[in-house]
Amino acid sequence: MATQSPFSFLEGLLQQLPLPKLAPPDWAVSEAQHRIVLLLNHVLMQETEATVRLARQSGRVVLVQWRAFSFKLQATPAGLLDLAAPGAQADLVLTAIEESPLALAQAALRGDKPAVRIEGDVQLAADINWLTEHVRWDIEEDLARILGDVPARVMCQWTLNMVMAVRQFAGKASTFVPGQAAR
Repeated sequence: MATQSPFSFLEGLLQQLPLPKLAPPDWAVSEAQHRIVLLLNHVLMQETEATVRLARQSGRVVLVQWRAFSFKLQATPAGLLDLAAPGAQADLVLTAIEESPLALAQAALRGDKPAVRIEGDVQLAADINWLTEHVRWDIEEDLARILGDVPARVMCQWTLNMVMAVRQFAGKASTFVPGQAAR
């Protein structure tokens, strides 16, 4: 018997509502994309091998897509990322297959990577995969620069405990079957 999340009912209900298709203004999309690039570059600068790999791909463009959202990133000679020109031809297209934001959030809470369809340059795809496998944001180090070592450690430990509790709940919720007692 297949298990079903109790949240699938809510997701189905939301999809059936006649909500207008709202799109954020262009300026908000542009600002969000610039902030994402700044964060990615901050994380990349903490790993020398990452910048070396990206520098080899200088000028190459990656199109990242999910539903109606997309943006193009271009590798720079410094081994960082920048937004590509809107008309730039993508060398690699990464499309998140999962359409449901709820399913993506549940997968992220479980620590799973989203399923992605990959089209384009194989070497660029291999380097991007290496980045996703090996580069991690050391947020505790960044917080320690602002707050000090002890508060940063406590805050990160508290957040980790919350994430683990949510993951444990999500794991139990995914085994929930309506009409049956929880195990």
